[in-house]
Amino acid sequence: METMQFLIGVDGGGTGTRVVLADARGVELSQAAGGPSGLGLGVERAWQAIEAACAQAFASAGLGLQWRHCALGCGLAGVNNRDWLAAFLARAPHLAALEVQSDAYTTVLGAHGGEAGVIVAVGTGSIAAALDESGACRTAGGYGFPSGDEASGAWLGLRAIVHAQQALDGRASADAFSQALLAHIGVADRDALVLWLCEAKQTDYAGLAPVVLDHCDHPFAAALLAQAGADIAKLVDALDPLGRMPVALCGGLATALAGYVPASHRVRLRAPQADSAHGALELARRATLP
Repeated sequence: METMQFLIGVDGGGTGTRVVLADARGVELSQAAGGPSGLGLGVERAWQAIEAACAQAFASAGLGLQWRHCALGCGLAGVNNRDWLAAFLARAPHLAALEVQSDAYTTVLGAHGGEAGVIVAVGTGSIAAALDESGACRTAGGYGFPSGDEASGAWLGLRAIVHAQQALDGRASADAFSQALLAHIGVADRDALVLWLCEAKQTDYAGLAPVVLDHCDHPFAAALLAQAGADIAKLVDALDPLGRMPVALCGGLATALAGYVPASHRVRLRAPQADSAHGALELARRATLP
């Protein structure tokens, strides 16, 4: 191992990357953010985003990035794909230490301070994870877009655009919700929408989630949000059927969706102690232990 001077925690997903920089004792020096580094978008792109965000964190602390003096802990979307993970590790720079886990693991690690608990992370995608008393981590959901990731931004957007489609061809009444969806993606007619649908990616659909939330009183949107809350409860039950562990709702949509979680599960929600990037920082610290 090279002389380790810095710990770096990286939380990388399909929408963006967050970095926490600390010294060798774990004293936080700075934070930074950058473009997406989920492995599903490509390993080269992931490393470019991580390096750019890390360089920004070092610059904010008045330092220069030298990988060989860094222990890097990464919580990344997509590491469950073994080929993507192998390719990511193969392209790693020369580091003092490296540990890579799923962003679900680093999220639950940060949210409950390394103690037992459940998280449901809802952002561009979604996944649930539980850490038990022995330190073992289990997950539920997170199968990816478009078939999985229930209650995520992309899940909401994929289903919301159906209302706009039906409004365009007369199966539903054109209203403020359908118009807002179409305005958000910059289309005004059927042909333009078909072109958008042919090109749209996960992040494009996730971009429609705020439109759904802005029109939460619309029957179509309200039904989607109610289903999202029910799906969050199902994820929790899959990992903690006896209801004994605290639950943290995490991710960019956590605050917005908390009110749609059924009351039976909402009473168990606890604010996360720390985020996934800080969980990844703990991962980096552990990677340096003998």
